[in-house]
Amino acid sequence: MVLIWFGMALIAALVQLSTHSYRNYLIYKGVFWHLISRQNLFAEYPNEYLDTNHYGPAFSLFIAPFALLPDRLGLVLWCLANAWMLQYAIRKLPVGETQQLMILAIAAIEMMTATHNVQFNTMLTSWIVLAFILVENKKDFWACLFIAAGFFVKLYGIGAILFFLFSKDKIKFIGSFIFWCMILFCLPMLFSSPSFVVHSYSDWYHSLVDKNIKNEDVMASGGWQDISVMGMIRRITHHPYFNNLYVLLPATFLILTPLVRLKQYHFIAFRLSYLAIILISVVIFSSSAESSTYVLPMTGVGIWYVLNREHRASHYLLGFAMVLTSLSSTDFVPRKWNHLVRRFSLKALPCFFVWLWLIRDVFIKDFSHSIQPVHEAG
Repeated sequence: MVLIWFGMALIAALVQLSTHSYRNYLIYKGVFWHLISRQNLFAEYPNEYLDTNHYGPAFSLFIAPFALLPDRLGLVLWCLANAWMLQYAIRKLPVGETQQLMILAIAAIEMMTATHNVQFNTMLTSWIVLAFILVENKKDFWACLFIAAGFFVKLYGIGAILFFLFSKDKIKFIGSFIFWCMILFCLPMLFSSPSFVVHSYSDWYHSLVDKNIKNEDVMASGGWQDISVMGMIRRITHHPYFNNLYVLLPATFLILTPLVRLKQYHFIAFRLSYLAIILISVVIFSSSAESSTYVLPMTGVGIWYVLNREHRASHYLLGFAMVLTSLSSTDFVPRKWNHLVRRFSLKALPCFFVWLWLIRDVFIKDFSHSIQPVHEAG
């Protein structure tokens, strides 16, 4: 399975090279070089690439080793590094080897989709998973590096801050998180200047606000953005100005309320359920969700499945997710089907059903009676 995993990533990278379809990589590379030259990180550079950057200044630290290489080599290594990080993180999860391979198999198509787009989302998925694993292993200092990095690069990673509740040393966790936030905020200044980096965070905020407005406009985005629960509602009901808060507030309540069940914290299946909830939530409740971000929720679906595969209904729901979420964005399905799924943001639907299953479990399930994973994180 691991060889197949890397083979898929390599094939996707080589296809993008052969078709010269790697504008995202050029955007990522530009974050580093524009930081050094103190050029606006979020402006348009039509002579370099189409579209604009939406990642924070700290991203320059992570793309730098690849940006220094020739484009072809840097792109391939970037794609393989993303794939390696996620398989490494999944292989460290506190479940059996067979279960780890199941999670890899369930996430594989979305990993390849993200790689075809030369995206960062596979890496971000690994950071959230690794943050969970490190908290499990009482290595909060390093866990907070991945949480802070996810936040300073793409905001999604802040969802992992909920692992604070599972920490055995909460004072250390808080101190570590503040430390890494300061480091990641200041370190880009070594390649540029303090004033430029501070101003870049203001530019980043405005770019995200503008992007959010465009994402929710199906005409402006062409249906490629807002592949979320709110996007489904907007597109199915033809209510383009539907307020996200009508979904986000109840969803936040449903995520946070079961965390008062302190006795359930002792059971790894409960904690793993929250890892899955976070991986799914940060995408299906975001107007920035696009097809290539679904490596995050499908990894969450994989974790959900290995925890619940004794239930017959889980097999049907997994099949539904594999077809409607993963395969719908590939050439394995007719274009008319692909267009229909994109038009109504239906890619989010199976993941939302899995999310509801998980929310029900963390609300009412006694995890002491559930089948526990075979070993602890190592």
